[in-house]
Amino acid sequence: MQRIRVYSTVGSSLLTVGMRWTDRAIAIASTVILARLLAPADFGIVAMGSLVIGLADTLFNFSVHVALIRDPDVTQEHYDSAWTIGLLQAVASALVLVAAAPLAAVYFADARVTAVVRALAVSVLLTGLQNIGMVQFQKNMQFGAEFRFLFFKRVAGFAAVVIAAATLRTYWALVIGTLVAGATGTLLTYKLHPMRPRLSFKRFREIFGVSQWMLVANIGDYLRVTLHKMLVGRWSSPSIMGAYSLADEISSLPSGELLAPIGRALFPAFASVKHDLAALKEKFLLAQGIQTAIAVPAAVGLAAVAGDAVPVLLGEKWQSAVPFVQILALANIVQALCASPNYALIIVGAVKATVLFVWTQVLFFAALAVTLFLGSGAVTIASLRLGVAVVALWVLFWLVMRSIPALRVTDLLVSTWRPLVSAAAMAAVVTWLSAHIDLRPAAALLVEILVGAAVYGLGVIALWTLAGRPRGAESYVFDLLRGLRPVSQGHAGR
Repeated sequence: MQRIRVYSTVGSSLLTVGMRWTDRAIAIASTVILARLLAPADFGIVAMGSLVIGLADTLFNFSVHVALIRDPDVTQEHYDSAWTIGLLQAVASALVLVAAAPLAAVYFADARVTAVVRALAVSVLLTGLQNIGMVQFQKNMQFGAEFRFLFFKRVAGFAAVVIAAATLRTYWALVIGTLVAGATGTLLTYKLHPMRPRLSFKRFREIFGVSQWMLVANIGDYLRVTLHKMLVGRWSSPSIMGAYSLADEISSLPSGELLAPIGRALFPAFASVKHDLAALKEKFLLAQGIQTAIAVPAAVGLAAVAGDAVPVLLGEKWQSAVPFVQILALANIVQALCASPNYALIIVGAVKATVLFVWTQVLFFAALAVTLFLGSGAVTIASLRLGVAVVALWVLFWLVMRSIPALRVTDLLVSTWRPLVSAAAMAAVVTWLSAHIDLRPAAALLVEILVGAAVYGLGVIALWTLAGRPRGAESYVFDLLRGLRPVSQGHAGR
């Protein structure tokens, strides 16, 4: 029966990936269109403003949903108190942003940032007004409603930003799209869930007791994923910042749209077996294996084809983004592979360890950046982020192995080595093709993608067969292809 629960968890994770990719397809289309209509500097100005918005929002973000998901016995009073805390957070964030906007313009040396920050502060308020009942969909692993929420929110933002970009041809189109998507999302939360939260502080201490550590962790985590962009924005021009921020957005697709949805399913799944370390180990290894098998080849493949993909999709004016995509694709995927270890540590109660880990990583990166690499170019900053991410991943695995004594390095290697070796072979073949085939960029890109996918797929199958077809990510995929769902009686006996 444990096998059934493990596989149904991963099945739910893969379902969220498919739903999320439907949403992301619209976002990709939007990016391609906007890249043709707007200049890199337009993206740079809004990216600077968005960094400030994210920082302020994170400073007041108590992650109240974590407390609601962890506790199986929450009541309406808990939801009301959590919603109240979130609303107060949003109001405080918006007020701080309005006051601090001129300081942001001084930091980035561009007066346009002031108005952008103040306009985007409205999106923070809209988020705070969202229906807290939506947490129940994640808690109960009901992803259909969450998909509808993401889909219609994305469609509204897509229509607004494209119309605004075609009409205005300025960075304000990006701001308008963000605000329309935020307003639509808030309205949808009340359409999709019947809960109507009210102001309440009855369960404030319980919610805050969990959330205070999450606040410290969230601040560190935000700096971990954005500090490199803050430095690029400070040390480079708006055009370079625009190319860098768009490259980071594209490079985060494999992690954000493949691993992040899996992570949303993993947290409640890990929580269900938090008192059974053997079951937690099994779920952790299966999840890590599938995450590696899906997202690593996507990131490595993106880095390998970036030279042709960027001009084909975005246009020649974005050529400067190619080296950023190549480096950041690897950095983002390494960082994203930290998701399962982080969730596992939180579930076993090692919240303080995760907070210390995140802040150590931030301080290590900052110390190197402002000493050895002060004033460096964007490529150097991206490379530094990749190096720090690789070191951090191994440290995090070490922390997990300390918290789950039965977990060994060999367990991690057994669950991940086949996709890693196959992804390396794919990268070598695609890199050779890119240097030797003489085709138009679009045709070359298509050939590279098809050949790379074939090399990776055949490599994984061959290595899995040679290894004796052990249970893991590959066997799960083959079971799905054969229609042998995990709920069948055959799996229960394995």
